[in-house]
Amino acid sequence: MTSILFLCTGNSARSILAEALANHMGGGRLQAHSAGSFPKGAPHPMALQVLAERGITGDFRSKSWDEFAAPGAPPIDIVITVCDNAAGEVCPIFPGRAVKAHWGIADPAAVEGDGQRAAFETAYEQMRARIEALLELDLAGDPQVLQRRLAAIGRFEGATHGAGHAAADR
Repeated sequence: MTSILFLCTGNSARSILAEALANHMGGGRLQAHSAGSFPKGAPHPMALQVLAERGITGDFRSKSWDEFAAPGAPPIDIVITVCDNAAGEVCPIFPGRAVKAHWGIADPAAVEGDGQRAAFETAYEQMRARIEALLELDLAGDPQVLQRRLAAIGRFEGATHGAGHAAADR
């Protein structure tokens, strides 16, 4: 089973959607986690609502990425940043040689008022398309090939290209 860690700054919206979708769609091939550099403390209510409306529920929580760099943490095979801020930050060292990529998606939590639901639904669909493409890859193959293919997935429709984007793709 491949272990994936989705990182974002707040770990309340995009990374929660990614974790939920990867575990839901992975069919036992993936063990997904999410975390943030400055976690908000709880998942965004609209993220949970959008997931629940699609039959995806779980014990989602907002947590620090330090949890996954601590002794006894689960080994991580793939680290994917899903926001441009987290992509530019200095990540903790994860044991092993995790493949890294960046899948920037606009922050739906930054939208307030009438457009918020639509922003979360768009983020959900963009992440679903990326997870679908991920599941078509040979996750146990050559790490350099995997990294390039993960980076290509990160350029799918709706990709953001903030300052940290190139650094995460190295």
